[in-house]
Amino acid sequence: MKTITNFKSKVNRSLVLLFTMCMSFFAFAQDTAGGVVTKENTSTSTTTTEWYADPMYLIGGGILLLIIIALFVRGGRRGEN
Repeated sequence: MKTITNFKSKVNRSLVLLFTMCMSFFAFAQDTAGGVVTKENTSTSTTTTEWYADPMYLIGGGILLLIIIALFVRGGRRGEN
């Protein structure tokens, strides 16, 4: 039993090491070795910002979500007293 546990532990460690090495390989493979190539376009365009991209809406939605979760958690305790 102890042999199987040790074997599973070593296999898990090996898989984690292999996964980490593969991820770092893929991350470095995306790096440009020849230098940075930039291309500039001089066209004018109109940009619009969607309402869901505004940080104030995200912060307000997060606060509202926390308040709703707190009310649900607190509401569950009222029946126990």
